[in-house]
Amino acid sequence: MALGPRLDLRQSQSLVMTPQLQQAIKLLALSNLELEAYLAEALEGNPLLDTSSADSDGSGGDEPGGDAPPAAEAASLDADQALSADGGSENDLDVDLAADSFHHDSASDNVGLSGSGEDIDFDSFADHDGTLHDHLLAQVGERFGGIEAIVAGQLVGLIDEAGYLRADLAELAAQLGVPLALLEEILAIIQCFDPSGVGGRDLAECIAIQAREADRYDPAMATMIAHLDLVAKGAFPQLKRICGVDDEDLADMIRELRSYDPKPGLKFGGEGAPAVVPDLYIRQTAKGWAVEINGGTLPRLLVNRRYYTELATGAAAKNKAWLSEQLAGANWLVRALDQRQRTIVKVGSEIVKQQEGFFLHGVAHMRPLTLRQVAEAIGMHESTVSRVTSNKYLSCPRGLFELKYFFSSGISATEGDGAVSAEAVKSRIKAMIEAEDAKAILSDETIAQKLSAEGHDIARRTVVKYREAMGFGSSVQRRRQKALAG
Repeated sequence: MALGPRLDLRQSQSLVMTPQLQQAIKLLALSNLELEAYLAEALEGNPLLDTSSADSDGSGGDEPGGDAPPAAEAASLDADQALSADGGSENDLDVDLAADSFHHDSASDNVGLSGSGEDIDFDSFADHDGTLHDHLLAQVGERFGGIEAIVAGQLVGLIDEAGYLRADLAELAAQLGVPLALLEEILAIIQCFDPSGVGGRDLAECIAIQAREADRYDPAMATMIAHLDLVAKGAFPQLKRICGVDDEDLADMIRELRSYDPKPGLKFGGEGAPAVVPDLYIRQTAKGWAVEINGGTLPRLLVNRRYYTELATGAAAKNKAWLSEQLAGANWLVRALDQRQRTIVKVGSEIVKQQEGFFLHGVAHMRPLTLRQVAEAIGMHESTVSRVTSNKYLSCPRGLFELKYFFSSGISATEGDGAVSAEAVKSRIKAMIEAEDAKAILSDETIAQKLSAEGHDIARRTVVKYREAMGFGSSVQRRRQKALAG
């Protein structure tokens, strides 16, 4: 058979990731705060998108600078019809909104819910007066002038957020071209600044500064501060011998030592932790669990068809094509957002169903749960559930939890085929450690035996892994800590 070139026509099917599908996947993985920023960009880039207040009566979509015409209401209706035409076949949640209302869209909604009759303490939301460096530089300006102010400013710039000076004075003196004695003199003055203990080059110097200001820096205290490693080890007999004190004086010195701040600069702290906005609200009603999406942070998008009609009238063919493209993009975004909300609520509802024991009785009743179980229950792909649960939070009467929190491996039971969540086992280990007596510290082997007696088949190395993950030290470390605490 001769070989030669030829042309053939063949038909085949393949899955192609369209730009719209890629964008929908991206929207699904965004958190509420990230989605808010994304929608702000979309509103700026598409003139046919408009917003309406989340708590309006549905007649939003007013044009800027004009009154609310009937056409704006029609635009809102058209957008709602477009939503119902695409993805509207999914079953809505059975939530009795007439009997139960959700009041979590803003901080002001929580006023009076606690029953105490007190308003919100808005002072708790106030920012700090400034950073640690700003606070120290203000004191430098009051105390120094000329070349000394410049040198003091350089020293303050090398103090980290914990309040420690991270620099070699000899090298800094050579770089600045000033005598080392002048640098040490300025540093001694800075160490008298507020907060107490700032400017220390190590923990011992930081504690010594605070002891001097408290007028407790006697020879015995100075010796103890110089031997902080023995304090950490709990070597009390050796400390008594070195410091030359009895048991009562040693206990008093340790109490004084514990009152000092090892990181004085952190009270200024720089930037605070970012606020976490829940994506779902869970509440128990007479008919079961109600799951609601948090719409308080998101604008309600509308397609302003009246504006489209005005722009398209008399426009050139090229402009009409661009307007049609913008209209299609606006319609798609509205539908994609609705589909995103439906998907999140569906996944959240299944999590509540699977972990109902947690919502009713606490973490001890959590069940082992995987992404595959939820995906199979709601008829979605496992990767979709993974995107939905990433960077999203759930608010319920027990607190605020990341959706990923409810997925954990299982610990098999010693009897029967049941299993318990790893989070429930961690909670039990935590309870054992917090309830232990200072004279009867539980070893890891003892904890494993107690858990086995309660029906949890768990090895000692697993207890060690869970204990370390929760931040608890070994039995020796905990015994020393309790001895130091008295």
